[in-house]
Amino acid sequence: MSFMNMSCIDIFWIAAWKKGTDMSGTVPIKTERLLLRPHVIEDADQVYALFGADEKMYEYSGWNPYATPEMAKEYVQRCIDSYNDEYFFGWAIEADRRLIGTVGAYDYDKDKNSIELGISIARNSWGKGYATEAVKAVIGYLAHEKQIRTITAWCASKNIGSKRAMEKNGMKFTGAEKGALKINGKTFDKLNFAYEG
Repeated sequence: MSFMNMSCIDIFWIAAWKKGTDMSGTVPIKTERLLLRPHVIEDADQVYALFGADEKMYEYSGWNPYATPEMAKEYVQRCIDSYNDEYFFGWAIEADRRLIGTVGAYDYDKDKNSIELGISIARNSWGKGYATEAVKAVIGYLAHEKQIRTITAWCASKNIGSKRAMEKNGMKFTGAEKGALKINGKTFDKLNFAYEG
């Protein structure tokens, strides 16, 4: 899949989020229905309510950095504090001016020119194609604007929504790690995917 021709989703990059601020890696990205923007501290309460307090949101990852209101605020503040880093990418996702998710890219490996992608969409916004749309925008930005060659992601074998979002965006299945994820007494295979720019 080529991200050079994105006519169905009008994506553009804004040079700076605030006047006089170099946002380096995390610049706002607009798609047909979504705005991916840097976090602001006011996001913390919503991040906790949508993700930290909903056990379904970490059912397949076992990872919940928003488990308390304090942790959610710390997470958002860490994002804000990291925005001058050229290889830090952490966006809030809005639809209709409402926070519906987060997406980020982590652990940039300079030698391999690779990075890992992760996304969360609030349960009340599942089934609308938002994950696919946000992942497409982020892959396009990372691969073409930031010139990152390899973008990886993974999901639990039962997480069908995440698997579809990766596949629809040209990420290729690179292998399964049998029984690698042990979450709340359940065991899942870890499915690995990669996009090669």
